[in-house]
Parts: sequence; C-alpha cells; structure tokens
Amino acid sequence: MKVAVLSFAHVHARGYLRLLARMPGVEVIGSDPDTGSAAPGEVRGRAFADELGAAYADSYEEAFAWGPDAVIVCSENARHRAVVELAASHGVDVLCEKPLATTVADGEAMLAACRAAGIRLAVAFPVRFSPAYAAVKAALASGEAGRVLTVSGANNGAMPTRARRWFADPELAGGGALMDHTVHIADLLDDLFGDARPLDVYAQTNNRLYEGEVDAETSGLVTVTYDNGAVATIDCSWSHPRSHHSWGGLELTVVGERATLEMDAFDQSLHGYSERRRQGLELPFGADLDERMLRAFLYGPQDSTGMDVADGEGGLRTLKIVEAGYASARMGVPVAVG
Repeated sequence: MKVAVLSFAHVHARGYLRLLARMPGVEVIGSDPDTGSAAPGEVRGRAFADELGAAYADSYEEAFAWGPDAVIVCSENARHRAVVELAASHGVDVLCEKPLATTVADGEAMLAACRAAGIRLAVAFPVRFSPAYAAVKAALASGEAGRVLTVSGANNGAMPTRARRWFADPELAGGGALMDHTVHIADLLDDLFGDARPLDVYAQTNNRLYEGEVDAETSGLVTVTYDNGAVATIDCSWSHPRSHHSWGGLELTVVGERATLEMDAFDQSLHGYSERRRQGLELPFGADLDERMLRAFLYGPQDSTGMDVADGEGGLRTLKIVEAGYASARMGVPVAVG
C-alpha cells in the first residue's frame, strides 16, 4: 500500500511519517511545497524529509503521479480544502488533519468534492481510539450510568507555536485555542451521543495567556447544549506553560443519572524529574493513538471495540460547533449551531 503525507505544516506530520515507515507492506512518501508560510528556523520541505529518512516529492502532482492508495493532509487548516479537493480530483482516499477546515462553507465543499469523486474523507481524531474512551462508551452503552446529564471536558496543552508558528495565525489556523482544541472533545461527544445533535453554543475566549505575543485567543471555555438534554463544557485553553514536561492532555467527566464516569486519555505514563535536564519528565507507555487511527484508516477497525476513524460528516458537525463558538464569543450570547 502506498501512502503520501501531503504537507509538513502540522506537528503530527513527523509522527505519521515515522509510524507509516514502520508498518509492514506500507510505502510512504512526503511532499511539502508550501513552505513560504514557515517561520524562521522551522524545518520544512525536503530537509524535513531527509531528517526522517523519508522519500520526498517536490510537488503534490509528483506525489500523486507516484500512485498513492491514500493520502494524509497535514497542511495549515486554511489550506485543507485545496489539498483535499486535489486528492478528490485524483480519486484518492483522504485522512485530513483536524479541524476539517476553517469555515463550514469550506468543509461542505470538501465533502461535496469527495462524494462526487466516490472517495473516503476521514478526519484525524485519534482520541476516539483511547482505551479509556472505549471504557466510557461501553459503560454508557450498557446503561450502567443512565441518561447523560452533563459532561465536563478539558483539552489543555502548551501553545504549539514553538514547533509551528502558524497555529496562532488567525488567517492560516482559522483562530487559536478554540479552533485547535474544541474539536477533539466535540468529536467524542458526537460519537458518544449517536443521533443527538448540538442545539446551541455559548463561548468565552481571551488571550491573557501569552498576551501581546500572539493575536489569536489562547484560552476558551465552550458550553454546548444537545437535543438529548445534555449540557457539555469544554476547556480548550493553551494553558500549559512552556516549561511543563507534558504537551498537555484530554480529560472527560460524564455525569449520568446513576453514575459518574471519568477518563484521562493520556494518563498511562510515568512521571519523574531529570537531574541532567533540570526539569520534569514524562515517559508514556500506553497505546499509541495515532498508530491505531492510521491502521483503522488504512485497514478498517482493528480491535474488538470496532472503532473507526471519524468521517467527513462528523468533522463538519464539530466544525459547526467551533463556528458557533466564535460567533458566541464575539456577541456574548448563545448561538444556534448550523
């Protein structure tokens, strides 16, 4: 199987190239022609591929001429649409980094292009593959917890501009922390609630963290009301200091009528202190969620949970929550979704 990673703009491109290179029967190539937006000092393009020992194509057209069976889009958020539509024109299945796009209109156009081409559009939400989330989902499906009343979630992390400056560029990223970190939990709820749909969103944002350093919001709290009666809050802030030993994490508390369920998607790790580095250490030993996601995208569900990658329709639903969140933050009132 041939897989092309298109653009190295996203921080996950490095991990995808490494994971794919280790998979038996998979050939991988990278292409990163749009390096003009890279900040000084950021390694992109052929130099990035050489650093990882990966095959490289100078243009996307050269990458498609190689004949990939699937592509992974890791461009800046605002460029997702153009690259996905290019893949659709070549009839190649796509896994697109989250969020699906920066606007609902772009997301709808991407879905339409993929439907017309008869190809699969998936969105990179690896937390779906967390064993902790699988346990929460199974407990709810069994009826043990009863009807869900409220959900409290936090997807916190360090501001990602140290690795890629564009994450805090409102034009390329579509926003800041709200765009970057709301969608993971919104996707889990989209899967957890089944046919239930969000009704409205109330959000507040600010950039008191790293004030004056970036233009985008660095903190946010999003409240979503669903038509099944549940109310969810999502802390999407870039609140981890740069000196922290961990990039961040994702935690979820689901309050049901008869039980409360809690999960931490990245809690399988050892913590300590490095005398040599003079800082804290985190040594993860749990499941590699990106690897599970890639295998599900390429080969279908891989374990007893039957979890598959999020599809384009799901990615669009989470994007509608984000778009309503930004409108709410501007106006100071709840905003209907869709």
